[in-house]
Amino acid sequence: MDDRVLLITGASSGIGAATARAAAEKGYKLVLAARRQDKLEALAEEIGKDRVVTVSCDVTSMQEQQAMVEQALERFGRLDVVFANAGRGGSAGGFSEADHEQWKEMLMTNVYGVGLTLQATLPALKQSQGHVLLTGSAAGRATIPGSMYSASKWAVTGVGYNLREELRGTGIRVTLIEPGMVDTPFFDERPAHAMQDEDIANAVIYALDQPAHVDVNEILIRPTPARE
Repeated sequence: MDDRVLLITGASSGIGAATARAAAEKGYKLVLAARRQDKLEALAEEIGKDRVVTVSCDVTSMQEQQAMVEQALERFGRLDVVFANAGRGGSAGGFSEADHEQWKEMLMTNVYGVGLTLQATLPALKQSQGHVLLTGSAAGRATIPGSMYSASKWAVTGVGYNLREELRGTGIRVTLIEPGMVDTPFFDERPAHAMQDEDIANAVIYALDQPAHVDVNEILIRPTPARE
């Protein structure tokens, strides 16, 4: 396990940071990417800089994603796992009144950015017969009135399914991580009844811990309903 390298986008907070901590305890070397370099550096200091590379990266830029992979390979020589976790939330107002500029930013991150992460990392993952994980959402399996965010996560679900078929026979595994409500900085207001980001990180580690012949396709994780 000590030589396995895990790259996480959206690693500076929330699910990404929690997964980095959990993976570090398992002995993974880490490539942590996000827009906020200061938060990444603080996380690397906490985990231990000897096993971590931090990369300031806008996932909507192919140039920055390719530079991210180059830094990973230069430092560690391989890439075994990619967790395409970077994402943005939507805006209120439904399809009739929402801020369409926020739609653009969200869709570029949640869908296009995921595609760029895959294209940038797949050559290295094919070399290692590695593992791809995508942060989808329970919202990507439900009908939510007026939600472009939900539509973007439906797209991520489709990316996961279609990627798995493209990679069939290569030895690369593909896992969709689909959280329900999580108490993370993703939300402007903290939900009263929600899971913790560590709960989702545990699901990621579960998928990674399976033997090579086991491909966990999807993990849907929801909070236990509150007792009445």
